[in-house]
Amino acid sequence: MRKPTVAELGVDPDTLDWKRSGTDEGVIEVAFVGEWTLLRTSGDLISVFDEHEWACFLDGVKKGEFDHAAS
Repeated sequence: MRKPTVAELGVDPDTLDWKRSGTDEGVIEVAFVGEWTLLRTSGDLISVFDEHEWACFLDGVKKGEFDHAAS
């Protein structure tokens, strides 16, 4: 199954309920649209994840696989 683009999902990113990882500039923001998870950092580039990909990403975060990116 091919992942849809944000446009194909038929949503306006500006109207979504984005959850922010913090208050600083460049924080990660996440929004949920049906079975899809949208992730952005700057507001312009939005990545779309299916449920399996999102679960794998969260698992990697919990295991510290991305800790080097924060330093």
